[in-house]
Amino acid sequence: QVHLVESGGGPVQPGGSLTLSCTASGTIISITDMGWYRQAPGSQRELVAIISRSGPTRYSDSVKGRFTISSDNAKNTVHLQMNSLKSEDTAGYYCSAMIRISFTSGFRNYWGQGTQVNVSA
Repeated sequence: QVHLVESGGGPVQPGGSLTLSCTASGTIISITDMGWYRQAPGSQRELVAIISRSGPTRYSDSVKGRFTISSDNAKNTVHLQMNSLKSEDTAGYYCSAMIRISFTSGFRNYWGQGTQVNVSA
């Protein structure tokens, strides 16, 4: 089975910074993309950032210029550097990855359990 383990969440003051990390492990043949989504209470889950194995990145407009996504392909790990945090960034952050686990199956999406980020004074 594939497991995505996240770390780095916690409380932070407005204007502060946090770095989230996520590592995929298990029966992995290959990974095409890794990224982060977030969901605040009563809101829909939304894309934060995605990075492809080849390098291209995508960000939501709300975090562009403040957050930076990066990856270490050899370690199956993705990071999200969050700077200039705002109260509206408060949410559960979920790691996502497109993973192929065997040569008889295609890629499918896997999710981590989530890590909470609370931005408040």
